Amino acid sequence: MVKAKKGKRTAVGSPSRIRRHLFSRPVMLLLLLIIALALLFAFQSQVISGLSTAWEALVEAFGWGLILVAVVMAFLGWMIWRRHVPVFLRKWYRWLGALALIASMCGLLAFFKASTGVMSEATLGGRLGLEVIGAPDTLGALRLAGVVFVCVILLAPRGSWRLLSGIASALADSYRRYPLHKYPGHAIRWPGGFYQRHPLHRTLISRLQRPARPAAAPAARVRYEPPRVVEPEATSGVVGEPVEAKIAEALPAVVEERGEKVEKFAEAGGRWQLPSLSLLDRTPEIEPVVVDTERGSRIIEEALASYGVEARVVQVNVGPAVTQYGVEPGWDRKFKEIKEKDKDGNISVRLEEVSKTRVKVERIASLANDLALALAAPSIKIEAPVPGKAMVGIEVPNSIAGVVGLRGIIESVPFHKLRLKARLPLALGKGVSGESIVADLAKMPHLLIAGATGSGKSVCIKSAIITFLLHASPDDVRLILIDPKRVELVSFSNIPHLVTPVIVDREKAVATLKWLNREMDHRYDRLAAVGARDIESYNKNPRVEQPLPYLLLVIDELADLMATAPDEVERLLCRLAQLARATGIHLIVATQRPSVDVVTGLIKANFPARISFAVVSQVDSRTILDVGGAEKLLGRGDMLFLPPDAPRPKRLQGSFVSEAEMERLVSFWISQQPQEVYVSQLAQELDQASPGISREDALLEKAKRLALEHRSISTSFLQRRLGIGYPRAARLMDLLEEQGVVAPGEPGKSRQVIGGDDEREVDVK
Repeated sequence: MVKAKKGKRTAVGSPSRIRRHLFSRPVMLLLLLIIALALLFAFQSQVISGLSTAWEALVEAFGWGLILVAVVMAFLGWMIWRRHVPVFLRKWYRWLGALALIASMCGLLAFFKASTGVMSEATLGGRLGLEVIGAPDTLGALRLAGVVFVCVILLAPRGSWRLLSGIASALADSYRRYPLHKYPGHAIRWPGGFYQRHPLHRTLISRLQRPARPAAAPAARVRYEPPRVVEPEATSGVVGEPVEAKIAEALPAVVEERGEKVEKFAEAGGRWQLPSLSLLDRTPEIEPVVVDTERGSRIIEEALASYGVEARVVQVNVGPAVTQYGVEPGWDRKFKEIKEKDKDGNISVRLEEVSKTRVKVERIASLANDLALALAAPSIKIEAPVPGKAMVGIEVPNSIAGVVGLRGIIESVPFHKLRLKARLPLALGKGVSGESIVADLAKMPHLLIAGATGSGKSVCIKSAIITFLLHASPDDVRLILIDPKRVELVSFSNIPHLVTPVIVDREKAVATLKWLNREMDHRYDRLAAVGARDIESYNKNPRVEQPLPYLLLVIDELADLMATAPDEVERLLCRLAQLARATGIHLIVATQRPSVDVVTGLIKANFPARISFAVVSQVDSRTILDVGGAEKLLGRGDMLFLPPDAPRPKRLQGSFVSEAEMERLVSFWISQQPQEVYVSQLAQELDQASPGISREDALLEKAKRLALEHRSISTSFLQRRLGIGYPRAARLMDLLEEQGVVAPGEPGKSRQVIGGDDEREVDVK
């Protein structure tokens, strides 16, 4: 035998090696297994009896939940055998969670009963399950839910806490957004607020105190001398000097060339008195909440710096709805490290600037959402750059938007300066810096307005009309109002400025556009007769006896007209927009659906001046303005105004006029015009184009001829053969039924023709 040395393998057959093999773990486990089997064989009857008793006790206690207990015990035994306990089992509350899980499973099984086996007529969950739920009913289900809730909290405390805190935060946010306890108070206070906004007793008193209209005496058809025109500097609320009582012509082109006379009532003295600004309320402009401009400037600079953009706020303009921060871009700098060694041998590093370039404006514009997040604003608009200034404008909404009164704009210095030289001034609103924005409609010369419902589009139209009523008499400006919605412009009914009553029917609107085109051609003939190039030179010509008034066409909803006759309406509008400027005819067209089928390319090309209120999408903004940005407006008068001579739109807060102010101004003009005076020829054409088709309508005869040529006809058949819309075809069908040509029937279905064969033969021939 070789003697074993230290650090070397022991020789085969050494006593230490044999002893190590005899007392190894596999051998010891084998011996223990043999001993256990021997004991079980020796005491098999006692062991079997004890195991059966223990099994029945366990089954009675746990039921089918014993399977889960066995799985858990086997898993723990295997982990202990591998000497590896999971991290999640090293916490005491996890053990409690496991026990709660076993109890909840037994409680769930306790809702079911077993009919065979050891658990006959007992629950599947055993006594433990019954102790958990008490009884298999609704209360037991609630108790089981409580145990499951405790189990989830013990097994996943952090996740449960996050879930509960998230639900609580969501409920708190919902409550802050919709405070339910305030709604009953609002409902109680609403009648009082409604009464303050609409004082019914004042309206009733004003109507009772309104002077009665004198009886309309038959006017003699006599031609009187026209009033002398006074220069704008000499006017003080009165147009013309006092002359004898007269009846002037409303539209000279129609009167002289076509031989039709339009009667107009004039007060004693023969003059129109312009209304005073006292009819408008001096609206106290609500100052926005004090804007912490220093804090906002600091946040903007820090936010830009965190994204590597050097910039500083150089100007802050607080407007009625938004606050504009003027940001001056900084520099993108490049540095180089330079190592230097001093006389002692120490090395120092310093940075030396190599080059610098201006920060690109696109980098600031691309951080709009990040700046909105830093400022806690719903949305911001970046104007890059601000026209006429070397800075980028960041427009942040104010917490409370101010109200811009129409009277405040009219009393401003810019409006007074414009009034001295403009024939049709417009008080649009205030810019982001609080300055008054005004424009001359005669220079535009037409205006296209778009915006979603409730964005302030109709209020803008009313403000424009009221501005004209304040500064122009019926001798200067005549109005044609088309309101298919029947709710916005009907308030101006019966004022003496109207050429015809407010038009609410689509077919009458198309007939009005045709008449206006003929009136434009006739005015061009008048201008050519005296050698004038436009209406201003014509009115100043000494050979002209009666000046031509300006004609203003206002359409509140273009989409309805385009749905009636798109090709015809587009052709008529485009012709007016192209040629009507020189004759003093101007258009204000509005729509709430700025899609390409309503605002076509041809219409948009002839309306260089446009206003866009808040729209739904960026596509609508590009349709009306050719640029995006209108989709980020705040609504309630916030708008973008694109002048004809500007490359980019300008943001404004539109002027506001109340219903009470509008009613007072309309009552003032009605008191000077006790009888309605309109253009007779236009009234006749509108009567012929009325939706109620007369029996002399040419289409009725064509429809009757078509009916007698066939045995049955329908409304869609008349649509196709006559090239008309469904409403008019349905009315023609009703008229045919009244005349006994077709038999009564259900709408939308074919009707039998009841005319005789003789009639058919005659009509066919």
